Amino acid sequence: MPTVAMSGNDTVTINNTVITDLADTNVVELTFPTEIAQLKVGKNGNSIYGLNESGKAAEVKLRVIRGSKNDKFLNSLLTLQNANFAGFPLMIGEFIKKIGDGSGNITSDIYVMSGGIFTKFVEGKSNVEGDTEQSVSIYMMKFSNAPRALT
Repeated sequence: MPTVAMSGNDTVTINNTVITDLADTNVVELTFPTEIAQLKVGKNGNSIYGLNESGKAAEVKLRVIRGSKNDKFLNSLLTLQNANFAGFPLMIGEFIKKIGDGSGNITSDIYVMSGGIFTKFVEGKSNVEGDTEQSVSIYMMKFSNAPRALT
């Protein structure tokens, strides 16, 4: 029998607040832009390996409805970070994907995020031709750790 993966009902939380006012397309993107290890082959085929701890850092992009309660919540955290960076309590969060197997069984694909900060301000625009992007707030964050677990 072929393997099936049915995705849906994903959840994202930031500081124990469920983010429900999500926009369109890729509403949450969690990426690891840095490699977790390096490899070099030297003279006589000798190999050198190095662990890169920076590879544990995750980048998170959240697309929420502009002006929504979640936009206001995230903006208040961003404002707090900017007002007192050294005193900002680092953010925590979870990104949970629900994966069904087609037989009623569900696996939770969980990223547990910690050590989070905002890395960019929310950009804005005005468009007179109906561009829906003007109604989306995009939050860019980084987390120092985001291990993955399948349960």
